[in-house]
This record gives sequence, C-alpha cells and structure tokens, in this order.
Amino acid sequence: MNAKIAVLPGDGIGPEVTAQALMVLEGIAERFGHEFTFSEAHIGGIAIDETGSALPSETINVCQTSDAVLLGAVGGPQWDDPTASVRPEQGLLGIRKHFGLYA
Repeated sequence: MNAKIAVLPGDGIGPEVTAQALMVLEGIAERFGHEFTFSEAHIGGIAIDETGSALPSETINVCQTSDAVLLGAVGGPQWDDPTASVRPEQGLLGIRKHFGLYA
C-alpha cells in the first residue's frame, strides 16, 4: 500500500505525539511493505505565529492532496487570549468544516 499522509503537528504536546505516531507508521511500513509519504504543514498557534492564520491555505492544500491527515493538539497558554481575533482552535474548526468532518 502507498499513501500520502499530511502531518499537522500543531502545538504544545502535539509535535511530540505526532513524532511518535510517525515512528509507528514507519515501523508498519517497514514490516508490512507499505510506503508512506509524509508532508508537514502548520495548524493552530504555530500557524498563527508563522502566517497570521490558524488554518493557512497551504495547510488545506497539503491535506487535500493527501490520503490521510495526522493531526496533533493545538493551542497553549501563549495563545490563550479570549480577546484575540485569531485563536488556535479556529484551525480545528476550519479543517472540520472544510472537509465536512463532524463527530
């Protein structure tokens, strides 16, 4: 099996958790003969810091051209301002809305 996977590490513990998940996926690929291609993009607070948007259009593009999305946690104390016009959770809400994912 070949698959393109979008990796959105996010913030806080998100990058640590997604790094471990990638190690698991690489082990699965090696053991069972799969080939995974990973493309990383920003979402949440790191995306706000880098682009001013919690869900940059580049992130949507990476996700649209992938077979799966690995999404880490978003947010953290440095973005916890209830008066901010852009907040990390807007990235989660935006990606759910864009792809019609409601659970």
